[in-house]
Amino acid sequence: MGKINRFLLMLIAMMMIMIAAVGIDRGMKYFNAQRWEKERVARNEQIHADAAEIQMTISQLANDPEAIEAFIEENKIYFDEEDVDDSWEMAGSGFSGDGSESVSGNEAESIWDSEEDTISGNSAEGVSSNEIGTVSGNETESVSGNEMISVSGNMTGSISGNEVSGNFIGSDAVGPAWSKNTVSGNTLQERRKIRASYMETQIQNKTDLKVIADNDHDFSGLSIACLGDSITQAANLDNLENYQQYSYPSRLKEILGAESMTNLGIGGSSIGRYWENAFVDRFKEIPQDTDLIIVMGGTNDGFCLTQEDFGTMQERKAGTFIGDLDELMRGLKETYPDAKIVFITPLPNVLHDMLRKERDYLLSQTVITSAIRQLSAEYEIPVIDLYNSNMLDTHDAAVIYNYMPDGVHCNEEGYRLLAQHIAAELIRIYDREETPEMKELDGEMQEREQETEDGQKL
Repeated sequence: MGKINRFLLMLIAMMMIMIAAVGIDRGMKYFNAQRWEKERVARNEQIHADAAEIQMTISQLANDPEAIEAFIEENKIYFDEEDVDDSWEMAGSGFSGDGSESVSGNEAESIWDSEEDTISGNSAEGVSSNEIGTVSGNETESVSGNEMISVSGNMTGSISGNEVSGNFIGSDAVGPAWSKNTVSGNTLQERRKIRASYMETQIQNKTDLKVIADNDHDFSGLSIACLGDSITQAANLDNLENYQQYSYPSRLKEILGAESMTNLGIGGSSIGRYWENAFVDRFKEIPQDTDLIIVMGGTNDGFCLTQEDFGTMQERKAGTFIGDLDELMRGLKETYPDAKIVFITPLPNVLHDMLRKERDYLLSQTVITSAIRQLSAEYEIPVIDLYNSNMLDTHDAAVIYNYMPDGVHCNEEGYRLLAQHIAAELIRIYDREETPEMKELDGEMQEREQETEDGQKL
């Protein structure tokens, strides 16, 4: 009997030791997770504080063309983006400079003056030896044989046929969205080799205005909601009375003649949950009867994304960029099944690269854009790829001077151009859906879905 009691005591002691070990292990994991979270919050707060300081510096220099150009040239060494990992299967994703060489040979007034006639007077050393006048005049030869829209979209067919950035994927498509779109000039790096962002913005705006003028869609009954950050909110203009009238959503409503607009932009917010007011936690604030949902974000994510925060396409863990973006897209599709959903990639900004100069753990904006495009392809969500458009890129000092005085946010004129570009791209998306080829494809997809449902019933 004594032996049995000793055995039971030993068994109980071993169980208690095991329970204690498990408890200690869980406690250590919890403690480490809490400590890591505090460190991450403190790190991200410091990064955003540093970003605000850089914005202030740029704002102070923005009104002086020579000063802001010198600042950009001085920091040019930090503007080289890392190549995207091979797993993204994206060629030409690297950064090849800020594009300033393509405008450095122009007269000063042509770089800094936004009047159209000064643009046409520039030499075209950055545009394959053509005159800029021929570029702005929409001559085919001026853009390496492509149509005018190829400046930021590789021909109208390429834009509308691939949901702006090659992101419409049929039922038989696999892999990243851009794997089927290899037209020259498709990436930011390639477009910078053609011309600087200021010139690109001016040229594209002419094309956008023509698309808007030729539009025959009736958007008068459309209810639109825009989910985003401070660029959507236009928070940088909050010193102006009724400042949201200058935001891109308000201007977009006017351009399209839409019935209503809900602006869900919150300054400082991110797509993922590792920062503030995450899109994925507030997308259900969108009115249920919304016809068109536009999501534009990624700028604040870029200010704090590490590889751990970014996550993986395989795991898609909540609390990571990829996991939360996946949840956001899936949630939008399920919650608003009748709405058209469009994602917009973030504009490239000089602050991101300057923050990375002392923080090599921060990921490049290219990776963020690539993830948005790939997941959008999976969910068959069209994308307006601002990042690769070479528009309103603050690595070009002339863009800061004319349109984006703090290096991240637009001024009133910048928001007008942004709204006009988004409006034109939306018109192209709607045009695409009404083509006979797309109607036929949609019909085939509906038939396949019906056959699948019928098979499941059987």
